[in-house]
Amino acid sequence: MFSSTLVVLSLAAATMAVPFITSPTAAMTFSGGKPASINWQDDGKAPSLKDFGISRVSIYAGNAQQQTSLQLITDNVDVSTTSSIQFTPNAQIGPNSGEYFIRIESVNFKDPAQPQFPALAFSAKFKMDNMSGQFSPAVQAQINGQSTAPLASQPTSAPGASGSSSSASPTSSASSAPASRASASPSASASANSNGAASVGVSSAKFLAAILAVAAVALF
Repeated sequence: MFSSTLVVLSLAAATMAVPFITSPTAAMTFSGGKPASINWQDDGKAPSLKDFGISRVSIYAGNAQQQTSLQLITDNVDVSTTSSIQFTPNAQIGPNSGEYFIRIESVNFKDPAQPQFPALAFSAKFKMDNMSGQFSPAVQAQINGQSTAPLASQPTSAPGASGSSSSASPTSSASSAPASRASASPSASASANSNGAASVGVSSAKFLAAILAVAAVALF
């Protein structure tokens, strides 16, 4: 069963430098069951990709405050030595939609503004076609901006790759999807797993700033 947790991040974190995701962009479409690539680069600001280090990479859906992990792509890629991951999107994680985005979460590096939270990076929202699944009511509510899950009373960490929940109380659930295969280039360990969908809350400013910044670059 997928776990759902809430993470409240500092608004100041919106200014933190993170891996800049160059693919997918808002103009791109991934297809369920067909190979796809996620690419990123150093934005030249502190902290560096070396600081960000070992990371989890997942496909998410949701809004600026709550997000649900739909597919874990890898939970062990060093973003400082690897700049691209090849994987196959799981067609069962949702419908044909433009509400998907990539989230990179550092395993060890914390948000300098609030060290109890992991450092995060986001892609622009992108489209996926050839999909056979549906969003759960909870995920659809998040997409619609209508989630009513309560704010966490205590700070929590983001969910682990195994799908286990953090100290926040569960607020929604969904069924799991079959595993997909992923590989990182040139030398990262990218174990193939599908993750329990884990809903997490993030700072609206951080999420929107990341999405808008990537979308602006995609347009120009």
